[in-house]
Amino acid sequence: MEIQQFLSVPRGAAIQGIPSGELKMYVIESKGGAIACMLLSLFFLGTWPAVMTSLERRGRLPQHTYLDYSITNLCAAVLIALTFGQIGDPKPGQPNFLTQLSQDNWPSVLFAMAGGVFLSLGNLATQYAWAFVGLSVTEVITASITVVIGTTLNYFLDDRINKAEILFPGVACFLIAVCLGAAVSSSNAADNKRKLENRTKDQENGNGTIVEAEYGTADFLIELENKRAIKVFGKSVWIGLVISFFAGLCFSLFSPSFNLATNDQWHLLKKGVDRLVVYTAFFYFSCSCFVIAIILNVTFLYRPVLNLPKSSFKAYINDWNGRGLAFLSGILCGFGNGLQFMGGEAAGYAAADAVQALPLVSTFWGILIFGEYRKSSRITYSLLVSMLLMFIIAVALLMASSGHRKNS
Repeated sequence: MEIQQFLSVPRGAAIQGIPSGELKMYVIESKGGAIACMLLSLFFLGTWPAVMTSLERRGRLPQHTYLDYSITNLCAAVLIALTFGQIGDPKPGQPNFLTQLSQDNWPSVLFAMAGGVFLSLGNLATQYAWAFVGLSVTEVITASITVVIGTTLNYFLDDRINKAEILFPGVACFLIAVCLGAAVSSSNAADNKRKLENRTKDQENGNGTIVEAEYGTADFLIELENKRAIKVFGKSVWIGLVISFFAGLCFSLFSPSFNLATNDQWHLLKKGVDRLVVYTAFFYFSCSCFVIAIILNVTFLYRPVLNLPKSSFKAYINDWNGRGLAFLSGILCGFGNGLQFMGGEAAGYAAADAVQALPLVSTFWGILIFGEYRKSSRITYSLLVSMLLMFIIAVALLMASSGHRKNS
């Protein structure tokens, strides 16, 4: 794998005598390195929603969870900037992180910060959508909108460096998988309704027995509703779908905004000013994401939505139930986004949108941890397998479309 190395030692040089100029900034430059970043990012971005969902299902208020998540999400960006973006001497046209903080690059900074706002709004919205339509369906809907809008915008912003004959068939496969995902949701909802109706009939006939709730049973669904923070029984599924579509629209815009921040396709920077290095852009991106998250969630503590109970900043500070997992979700999301951008800068942001196949990972965790689709019908299982196979094909095509950016 051809990756720019941290350390380049001249032949015969002693370790103690390495000149300072031999230590170079760590930059992903090869297609293989970019794909490795995308795959690792795919795992991280598909895992953190499952971690956060588990906390809501335990009854922890989403406002508390998102505030914790935001702290470590920002810490991940700062860590990346101060290590990958600062260690070593700069390359031509690629200053170190701290150097760029003092440069007159505000047009690019504003694009990066706009991307952070879009991401923060999208992630905040999905936290509520998961409760209404489930982890798998929410991720499928948001990923589909992101691919259709975001990937198309990135393809043209990247001056078409990706192979269109491979890229857009991958987008088409994604859309097919989305249709299958909607069918899975509809079939699974019908299965759950049938379970609840049969349970009611058994109780009316005196046939109901008290047993430990198993995944996929009506008793499990009722037990989950009693524990969780966001109550969904009796509420329209359209609430979750509308929230999911809004989140998908936000997600579709954050990657193109970041693309504009790092490549200045509209030539807004002054002559002689370097474009933002991916690490610096990610820092500004994460800062705006953090600010929006703090403002909105502190507001939601005192003015909650969807009939959630009121809380306070003091109650949040004292809520240590599940705080470690909330911190973990922020770390996973932060490093996942950073790796996505590192891969996109090398191979094109359209190809990096292959990480939107994260429903593959989320569905796996949904089945393993939350018992989604347990005791469902054969039709639901068939649709689920078809959806996952189509996602695998889609992500393979998007990664195969990777090009190579020419840094002139």
